[in-house]
Amino acid sequence: MDRRHFLLTSCAAAGGVSLAGLGACATTAMPGRLDPEIAELQERTFRWFWDVTPHETGLTPDRAPSLSFCSVAAVGDALTCWPIGIENGWITREQGRQRTLNTMRFFYNAPQGPAARGVTGYKGFFYHFLEMDTGHRFGTTELSTVDTALLVAGMLFAARYFDQDHPDEAEIRQLAEAVYARVEWPWAQPYGDAYITMGWHPETGFIEHRWEGYNEAMVVILMALGSPTHPVSPQAWTTWCSTYDTLSWTDRRGQPHLHFAPMFGHQYSHKWVDFRGILDPYMRDKGFDYFENSRRATYAQQAYARENPGGWAGYSDQVWGLTACDGPGDFTLDIAGREREFFSYSARGPGERDDGTIAPTAAAASIAFAPEIVIPCVKAIKARYPETYTRYGFLDAFNPTLTDTGGNALLHGSVDPRRGWVADEYLGIDQGPIVIMIENHKSDLVWRLMRTDPHLRRGLERAGFSGGWLSA
Repeated sequence: MDRRHFLLTSCAAAGGVSLAGLGACATTAMPGRLDPEIAELQERTFRWFWDVTPHETGLTPDRAPSLSFCSVAAVGDALTCWPIGIENGWITREQGRQRTLNTMRFFYNAPQGPAARGVTGYKGFFYHFLEMDTGHRFGTTELSTVDTALLVAGMLFAARYFDQDHPDEAEIRQLAEAVYARVEWPWAQPYGDAYITMGWHPETGFIEHRWEGYNEAMVVILMALGSPTHPVSPQAWTTWCSTYDTLSWTDRRGQPHLHFAPMFGHQYSHKWVDFRGILDPYMRDKGFDYFENSRRATYAQQAYARENPGGWAGYSDQVWGLTACDGPGDFTLDIAGREREFFSYSARGPGERDDGTIAPTAAAASIAFAPEIVIPCVKAIKARYPETYTRYGFLDAFNPTLTDTGGNALLHGSVDPRRGWVADEYLGIDQGPIVIMIENHKSDLVWRLMRTDPHLRRGLERAGFSGGWLSA
């Protein structure tokens, strides 16, 4: 056994893999007690989900407190949050079970079909946004492969957690299987190759954009590969990975890794999938796993804030984090003789649409990857920008650079002439990763139960993953 193989094997057994100078294993989540401030953040953020999600339907809104539509992805997060709330004593098992069952029943019974109105989905997939009152398609949003995958992942986790003989828990398990089983994943491969489309509109057909390059789509392809009824070919994974070298690989700002500028791309699939120590053929060749990749991406975000090439206010070793989030609005402004362009909701990242807007979820939801830099960041944001921290945890984003709108109308939030811009909303898909990844860091709960899910295991193995817990 050569030294490289020995290190890979040893680190995989420990839960992470790193070939940083053929050195030590990556930092991994270790179950234990939480820092009190992190524990409080997790509970406050959980309370947002519990308070804004209608008990009868489980249709978690995209955002609050403004009136909003339902985000299907946020429902997947909510279904994952309820067991976390039970385990932490914030709600009872009966409360979590009933809300979970209500949600499962709603999505199982929701109408499906090719019509543009009056349906929740088609071919087993669900629309990105749904009306809060009816659960039908909102506006002209797309039938979304990624949002469906995020919802299904939450359902499968709920099915693993609610494992008792209670009839409601048995029904939860049955409905989760049924909703997952009817998703026709091969239908979403319309290009004559193995690529999976991002979505479909009843008015115009399939979206021309497909999943390629490293991003949040790992969970999409794994759910498609693991389907017990409508699986795609393993070629879907190899085809996707074939785009990594040209679209994603970087050696900037730290150790080489697969780059995706907004941090959510390094977090979403990891909410449910424990990538520590398991390797697909691509990462086996690189010598480290996807967990280590996200750890490196987390450090790269910190390094970018330290470097601060844009000269934005507030960026530092301890205050950092760029991802998809709300922003002040879409306008250009001269600040101290420098033209600055600002955006409303946008996917921000190092060097990409960076307008000085910091999203606490970018760091907080990376806690399982690099707690040693995330915890100080969370504490620093709370201490230096207390206006961002509220009853439900962090507001979605803030921008210390923007202290005057120059007469431009804000689309979100408000500006303080001394403190800068602060959002006035919470977004479900930014709140969810905070709750879930803090729990994975603390107790391994979601990862531990999903390691027992036969569908996820099948998807990983068909993608070519091996080692670590897959070999146990």
